[in-house]
Amino acid sequence: MRQAADIGSKRLVSLAPDAWVQWVTGQPDVAAREVLGEEFQWVSRASDVVVRAFHPQVGEFVVVNEVQLRRS
Repeated sequence: MRQAADIGSKRLVSLAPDAWVQWVTGQPDVAAREVLGEEFQWVSRASDVVVRAFHPQVGEFVVVNEVQLRRS
């Protein structure tokens, strides 16, 4: 069952999308172009985030994040 905490990851990414994609990819030159959402029907959970990103050497690409939270 989805918990209310699941949507926190989308908020976190939307606060600093550039920092997020740089951290995820390990590349300081990556820039987030757009946080994508509802147009992807297969992204069904509140914790999934899709970001369109750009790297000067690679070009445009998509970063798909699935954040899973578990109690310890």
